[in-house]
Amino acid sequence: QVQLVESGGGLVQEGDSLRLSCVASGRTFNKYAMGWFRQAPGKEREFVGAISWSGGGRKYADSVKGRFTISRDNAKNTVYLHMNNLKVEDTAVYLCYAVTDGLDWGQGTQVTVSS
Repeated sequence: QVQLVESGGGLVQEGDSLRLSCVASGRTFNKYAMGWFRQAPGKEREFVGAISWSGGGRKYADSVKGRFTISRDNAKNTVYLHMNNLKVEDTAVYLCYAVTDGLDWGQGTQVTVSS
């Protein structure tokens, strides 16, 4: 299993940027793919994006494509979610995951975007 701790959330205005971080521990970091989901109140968990173990492969949800970027620093055991041009509809708890034997999840970090 992998332990994941997210940080970087907060309250911002529309059009602002944030960078979320997810630090992993417990297994060799560069051996598994990682990504982000988000969950808004009263809604289902929604895929945001993912990155391969090498960092060479990325994919994004259509709703964030062109605004969000995933990156990883294997030396720091950290994956990032760079969020630009934030919108009110991006408000959610953002959860990091790692693809190991199954899916390991962090506790999440709240992002609130005000108009």
